[in-house]
Amino acid sequence: MDKLSGRTALVTGSSRGIGRATAVGLAREGALVAVHYAHNKQGAQETVELIEKDGGRAFTVGAELGVPGDIDQLFRGLEAGLKQHTGKTTLDILVNNAGETLPGGAAPEAVSAEQFDKLFAVNAKAPFFIAQRALGLIPDGGRVINISSGLTRVANPSQMVYAMTKGAVEQLSRHFARHLAPRGITVNTVAPGITDNGNAIFKIPEVREQMSQLSAFKRIGEPEDVADAVVFLATDEARWITGAFLDATGGSLLG
Repeated sequence: MDKLSGRTALVTGSSRGIGRATAVGLAREGALVAVHYAHNKQGAQETVELIEKDGGRAFTVGAELGVPGDIDQLFRGLEAGLKQHTGKTTLDILVNNAGETLPGGAAPEAVSAEQFDKLFAVNAKAPFFIAQRALGLIPDGGRVINISSGLTRVANPSQMVYAMTKGAVEQLSRHFARHLAPRGITVNTVAPGITDNGNAIFKIPEVREQMSQLSAFKRIGEPEDVADAVVFLATDEARWITGAFLDATGGSLLG
């Protein structure tokens, strides 16, 4: 497969879950992938090993997001890796996937100012400034894909702040899509539903059954279900799609 041969990609938060599946999928199509991680260096290295085992190319980039100096650290590592592997710092594809939530959720009354600021710093502020910084590296015809959530379309008070951050990401996509259209750069949003990211909760049969009922297909999503949609948007086949919200929830929003 060579739909992305000769291209480079950065996938934030790709040490596991949807990010890992996306990195593997992009590499399978021929892209050199920068596998970003915040703390899980071992997981990121495992992603690289999966890619290399499949005949692809990748390297890791470590940077905690949502803290002072995060963007500088991320791009120092990214540019060094790109230079080492390609001799240039061109970035063709950016996937803003990294994100945080409050484990188990929290009632609106229980959310602290610190928790609120942290979620917005990682989920909304970081994607904006990553995209802003990446514009100097992305050539005409490049791709930006931002990962949102089906929670922006339903009311779930225990995930209110998380949903707010993802609503901001969707606005980021919409406005950047208009801004970058003259350069042929597409900017789109992919919104996953409940997806098995390896968390222990997905190993509890009764919980899995309950979660499965939310999808029209009556199953929990796999990371590859979402990643395949992201990879499609990164290819030339999606050249006429920009500013779009792609529902990858397995029909969870159908009601």
